[in-house]
Amino acid sequence: MRFSVYQISRKGGREKNEDRMGYCYTRDSGLFALADGMGGHPEGEVASQLALQTLAGAFQREAKPALKSPLRFLQEAILAGHHQLLRYATERSLVDTPRTTIVACVIQGNAAYWAHCGDSRLYLVRDGALMQRTRDHSYTELQETLAHVVPIDARFNRSVLFTCLGSPGKPVVDTVGPINLQPGDRIVVCSDGLWSTVPDEEIVDILSSRPLSDAVPEMVERALRNGGSHGDNVTALAVEWEAPEDTDSTLGISTRSLGEDVFASTIQASLADTGTGDLDEAEIERSIREINDAIRRSSRKPR
Repeated sequence: MRFSVYQISRKGGREKNEDRMGYCYTRDSGLFALADGMGGHPEGEVASQLALQTLAGAFQREAKPALKSPLRFLQEAILAGHHQLLRYATERSLVDTPRTTIVACVIQGNAAYWAHCGDSRLYLVRDGALMQRTRDHSYTELQETLAHVVPIDARFNRSVLFTCLGSPGKPVVDTVGPINLQPGDRIVVCSDGLWSTVPDEEIVDILSSRPLSDAVPEMVERALRNGGSHGDNVTALAVEWEAPEDTDSTLGISTRSLGEDVFASTIQASLADTGTGDLDEAEIERSIREINDAIRRSSRKPR
């Protein structure tokens, strides 16, 4: 596989950043994921981190070096994250369970597979056009889909989600794939702090017209400006598939020379690594800088 990747997370106007993102890859498979801990419930940053580390742990176990069934993997690994949140709350006798949205994409062979729960989104952009995007698990999207069948009462807060990880009922996890990829296709996963303030057409335009290392920061900065002093956390992770060798991007990763047992990940292995489970903005920024520096160094090595 050959791909370029770039990621940024910003706190916005919130007290803390409850978004988490990251990616893992083996020689033949890649996983790109994002989770957004939900406000109004305890420990949103723990919820998003725990969901991602559960996903990454499952990927490490099953991608040897490829997944047997990417869609089955996504469905089962995301639900495993949900059960981890329930277990976490039970072990600590929490009155309420930490909750999070999640969106995850597997790229394997020449195809993409993805799954999501909640309103964190995935966009697939090709040749300047939006090919696909996830549909939020919110009453707004539900009304748009079912308006002519089952009208939703206006008294509902239509921005409220009807499913997430950590909820009392079994989460709804939508899956898509396989979607065949073409060289230059770009996929971005993002939290609602981005898409709620930057229209889809602007996301597509920015993502289509600039190198990833310029496009992702521009999208995030635009969201921060539009969101203002009370804006949400803004997080985005973008991937370009099989970028041309002479691309302007310096962030290319090639897995072709990796051994079958090699596993690389930017997702923190354990909450215990932080001592308290609290990941502040400085730690997030430091981690992102280290990851991007490592990618730049690897891109300079001859392949």
